[in-house]
Amino acid sequence: MYYVYILKNQNEEKYIGVTKDLKTRLNQHNSGKTMTTKNKSSYTVIWYSAFSEKEKAYSFEKYLKSSSGYAFTNKHLI
Repeated sequence: MYYVYILKNQNEEKYIGVTKDLKTRLNQHNSGKTMTTKNKSSYTVIWYSAFSEKEKAYSFEKYLKSSSGYAFTNKHLI
């Protein structure tokens, strides 16, 4: 399974990503092992969805990072 996830930190900053192991990936974000979030405060998972196909997961992640996906996220997911 592939997981598309949304994280939020204490400063209300969000991060969207894809992983095969959500628990390990969250630990990587919070321990400074992820380049994009290493200088940020601790994150929590606020939403995720599982996909059986890698291509669909990455396609949905790309959509969520677009302007229309941002609006969809705020209206329907969080």
